[in-house]
Amino acid sequence: MNLQSRLDALKGRHANLENQIAAEDRRPQPDVTAISRLKLEKLRLKEEMERLRTQ
Repeated sequence: MNLQSRLDALKGRHANLENQIAAEDRRPQPDVTAISRLKLEKLRLKEEMERLRTQ
């Protein structure tokens, strides 16, 4: 997998996590543990994307 393909895949997963966070946040009683877990995963993906861009 080339660099651009990898970045595109990570961007897609990042956007998907953003949608999941927003959906959970719209629930009448959001699961804060789930939101925290999703945000951590989103941050991990963002850091990986930045690392790949700077290589």
